Amino acid sequence: MPLDSNISIRQYQIQDLSPLVRLFTESVHELTATAYDETQRYAWASRTPNLDTWQHRLESLETLVAEEAGQLAGFISYERNGQIDLIYTAPNYARKGVASALLRKAEEHLRSLDVTELHTEASVVAKPFFQRHGFEVEQEHQTTVRGAHFLRYIMRKPL
Repeated sequence: MPLDSNISIRQYQIQDLSPLVRLFTESVHELTATAYDETQRYAWASRTPNLDTWQHRLESLETLVAEEAGQLAGFISYERNGQIDLIYTAPNYARKGVASALLRKAEEHLRSLDVTELHTEASVVAKPFFQRHGFEVEQEHQTTVRGAHFLRYIMRKPL
């Protein structure tokens, strides 16, 4: 789906921290409710996130944000080695091309760094998105986060 022309993509800035974490939390709790129970969603995305932990995490990643009229629509965080760490959209921007546009922009940047492969660990909900973008499942495994169990998919895509 083409991205709405009113959406722009830019580099993350520190003032995006709180809105970005809020978007992550809302996205997990609203967009994954059909695949994960409440215990899993709370383990994955605490309703009282630690902003210092998030700031430290984001400082180690390249992060792009999509916004419309100053409103955060989504974000992607990735490593310069091609590891896609986080990709989320605000619930009201889901399935409108925001995540696809963010992934394309990250791919462009990584290609310019001569990265030849993207890889990610996808959730059950994210797996179809990544498959639509050319990623293939290499392995599935169980992981535990704060006592909750999750099925995850190691996925790769050549660039």
